[in-house]
Amino acid sequence: MANKCLSLVLHGGAGGLARDRDYAAEIAHMRGLVEAGRDRLAAGASALDVAMETVAALEASGLYVAGRGASPNTAGRFELDASLMDGRTRRAGAVAALEGFASPIRAARAVMERTPHVLLAGSGAAAFADAEGLERVEASWFTPVRPSTATAHSTGTVGCVALDETGALAAATSTGGTHGKLFGRVGDSPIVGAGCWADGRVAVSCTGLGEAFIRAAAAAQVSFRLGLAGQSLDVAADAVLADVGSLGGSGGLIAVSATGEIAAPFTTGGMKRAVLHRDGRITSEIF
Repeated sequence: MANKCLSLVLHGGAGGLARDRDYAAEIAHMRGLVEAGRDRLAAGASALDVAMETVAALEASGLYVAGRGASPNTAGRFELDASLMDGRTRRAGAVAALEGFASPIRAARAVMERTPHVLLAGSGAAAFADAEGLERVEASWFTPVRPSTATAHSTGTVGCVALDETGALAAATSTGGTHGKLFGRVGDSPIVGAGCWADGRVAVSCTGLGEAFIRAAAAAQVSFRLGLAGQSLDVAADAVLADVGSLGGSGGLIAVSATGEIAAPFTTGGMKRAVLHRDGRITSEIF
């Protein structure tokens, strides 16, 4: 039987956001994407398709540190990471340190659907994306989003989690990485179980200091807390961020459960986020 409880959450990254900055463009953009995702879910689109397309739109906007808004590494190169996961089958795809392409999340989807692998990296990922005919871009295409504050540890990630009318869950995460990252650095975003996870219980996308999220297996840990410890989604999400904090990290996550429960906690100065609630309300906010 179809599950008429549709839920959708997206994020545009957690970090040291400046309260005196005008985020009207991001708030309006995120709300528009949630409205579009809601309409697609209501028309029968799958959670996986909606999560991927929403993240692709976040990448293309240039408003977030992902896709077009990605920041260069210490070598002046743009290396992009992304992953996505289908909760019903636990199929997953990811790319890491991908250079020269507009949408790493589309490349991750192609890895999932057209290869027997989960993760492709570096020049191998680029060769695969090229063979798949994905959109190529030059370095001049990028419009890096600068840190909101001079002292903030500035990171950037976008993500989306969705629950469709069949009860299927999906998650997608994409990033341009931490400002000033070393050439070749890979964070949590393309690591299934760390920055992205979906199964039959929950879909999760993380944002923040990637190294700590990797060490905490943050995204998958939310699900394990639900299934093994019997915790509520709110309690599990908060506990995972506390674990990340114990490792010296900070950030946030978005999650939706199989029953439509939503969590979007963060431990930083703010997190760009928008939510389609179970009652049909849409909220879009930063702080």
